[in-house]
Amino acid sequence: MSLPRYTFELAQTPQDLRAYFRLRQAIFCTEQQLFTGSDIDEIDNTAYPIIAVENHFLAGRRIVGIVRIYEAKPRLWYGGRLGVHPDYRRVGRIGKGLIQKAVTTANGWGCDRFLATVQLQNVRFFKRLHWESLEEMAICDRPHHLMEADLAFYPPSGEPRPVLTPVLQVS
Repeated sequence: MSLPRYTFELAQTPQDLRAYFRLRQAIFCTEQQLFTGSDIDEIDNTAYPIIAVENHFLAGRRIVGIVRIYEAKPRLWYGGRLGVHPDYRRVGRIGKGLIQKAVTTANGWGCDRFLATVQLQNVRFFKRLHWESLEEMAICDRPHHLMEADLAFYPPSGEPRPVLTPVLQVS
């Protein structure tokens, strides 16, 4: 029996965490130029990184998408830094799979509300996945929407909540 082509999982090994941060830097610093040098912030110390992995028989594992989730206050969760490697954006299921994994995981950990700030060009995509726009805002001088997931469409997963690894130990 073979592995599915794409899996969505919490990044926990040092190799996966390094790949997670490399892809974030490539997307948000190099490509989109939202940040200079690094996009790592204090939220990373309490966030759970999630990765989309392409499982290939010959090439092995390749991290092709990323997102982080964190509990801002009890039962209020946020998702952020959602990104897909440019070579995999047309595949269509990676972003959706990352969102599904993020929200169902948080829901399983006691989430009552799940919010995200979404770049304007992605608002329609999120709406198709049962998210509602709450307000428009600017982040890093770019238009975003604060959006909320309809938790009825994201049943709680049985994912165990791991102990967090401080970001400073990942480098």
